[in-house]
Amino acid sequence: MTFEMHRRTFLSATASAFAALAASGCSTVQRRSTVGYGPLVADPAGLMDLPAGFTYRVISQLGDTMSDGFTVPDAADGMGCFDLGGGKIALVRNHELMPGKDGGGVMGPAFDTTGRSLIPLPGGTTTIVLDARTLQVEKQYRSLAGTIRNCAGGTTPWGSWLTCEEAPFKADGRVANQDHGWTFEVPARTPGLVDPVPLKAMGRFNHEAACVDRATGYIYQTEDRADGLLYRFIPDVPGQLAKGGKLQALALTDGVRDTRNWDGITVAPQSWRGVKWIDLADVEAPADDLRNRGAAAGAALFARGEGIWMGDGEAYFTCTNGGNAKLGQIYRLDMRGERGSGGKLQLFFESTSADQFNYGDNLTVANWGDLIVCEDQYTDDVTNHLRGITPEGIAYPLALLRQQTELAGACFSPDGRTLFVNAYSPAKTLAITGPWI
Repeated sequence: MTFEMHRRTFLSATASAFAALAASGCSTVQRRSTVGYGPLVADPAGLMDLPAGFTYRVISQLGDTMSDGFTVPDAADGMGCFDLGGGKIALVRNHELMPGKDGGGVMGPAFDTTGRSLIPLPGGTTTIVLDARTLQVEKQYRSLAGTIRNCAGGTTPWGSWLTCEEAPFKADGRVANQDHGWTFEVPARTPGLVDPVPLKAMGRFNHEAACVDRATGYIYQTEDRADGLLYRFIPDVPGQLAKGGKLQALALTDGVRDTRNWDGITVAPQSWRGVKWIDLADVEAPADDLRNRGAAAGAALFARGEGIWMGDGEAYFTCTNGGNAKLGQIYRLDMRGERGSGGKLQLFFESTSADQFNYGDNLTVANWGDLIVCEDQYTDDVTNHLRGITPEGIAYPLALLRQQTELAGACFSPDGRTLFVNAYSPAKTLAITGPWI
C-alpha cells in the first residue's frame, strides 16, 4: 500500500470512528452553564470527596488477583479508555515501576544473551475489560512487562495505548541488556502480554505522555524534565509507528526560548505565539542529550512537561512546576495551523495559588469542553485534587483524594458518563459517575 493510500485509509477509519463516538454523545456538543459542581462532600469511607450527586467505586486495586493469575501491581499512572464494541470497554493502565520492584508476579529473573541474570523489569501495563453499562470487571491481565517506569502515554485512533518510559537508562549488563527511555505500543484488544518493542524513531528521552492528531497521524510527546522540550513525531506511514518517521521539537517564531516564567513573565497567560518545528538528528540519543541539542538549535524549554491530551483540533499539556509561582501551567497547541502555516501556542492557564491549582500532571478533555487535571503534589500534609478548568481558564475543585498519593490517568468512558482515575500508591482505579452535563 502506498503512503497516500494508507493515509486515506487511516483518515477514513479515524473519521468513521469519531463520527460513531459523536453519535453516541462523546463529542463536544454541550457546555455547562455554570462553573464546577459545588462544594465537595466528605467521603464517609475517607477515600475521595466529591460534589453532591457524584459517587465512585473502586474497580481494581493493588494485590487483586487478575485473570492471568498475576496480581495488580502498584504505581498506577497514566491510563486510556477504549471502546471494544459489543458493550465492552477496556482500560489500559500504566505501572510506573522501577527495576527490582514487585510486578505482581509477572516478571521472573531475566537473562542477557550470555546467560547472566539481570534485575527484573516490572514496568509496563495492565488491561481491565469492563461491561460498559454496569462497569463490572470481566477480566484484567498484564499486557506489557519488561520496561522501566512507564509514566504516562496516550490513546491512538487505531485502538492502542502508547506507553512511555520516563527512564533513559543505559544498558549496563545488570539492570538492562539494552538502552531504555522509549515509547511502546499496546493494542487494547490483544489479550495477554505483548512484546516490548521500542519505537526508537520516536526518540529516546525522559518520556512522559503522548497524543495523536487524528487528522494527520502526527504524535506529540512531552518530556518530564525542568528543561524539557515538546516533540512532534511524523510517521512515515500514519498508524504504523514501527515503520519509522521524523522527530522534531517545537520552537517559537518570535525567538522566545524559555516558556517557564520562573524569572519573570516571559510568556503572558492567554497570549498566543507562532510555532515552528526543528528537525532532530540522532534521535536514539545514546548520550541522553536530545533536549540539549534541540535547545541549542532554538527549541523552546518547558518546565516538566507531563500530561497531554487531544481536544478538537488542539492539544493541551501540563507543565507541572511551570509559572512564576512554580505551581503549574497548561499550554494549548492549536494543531489546525500546523497543517498549513505552522500552528500557534497559547499559555492557556498559569496557577498563582496552591488553592487554585497545585502541580498538575495527567489531564483529559471532557466532552463539554472543560479540562480535568490530576494533581501530583507530594508536600507533607498536602492532599491532591482533581481540578476542572473551563474553556475560559477558570479552575474549580472536582474531587479530593484523601489517600496521601498522586492522582493519575484521568480518562472518560466513550459515552462520557464515567470518569476513570487512578490513585497512584497503593494503586487503586476508581470509576466516578454523576451529573456531568
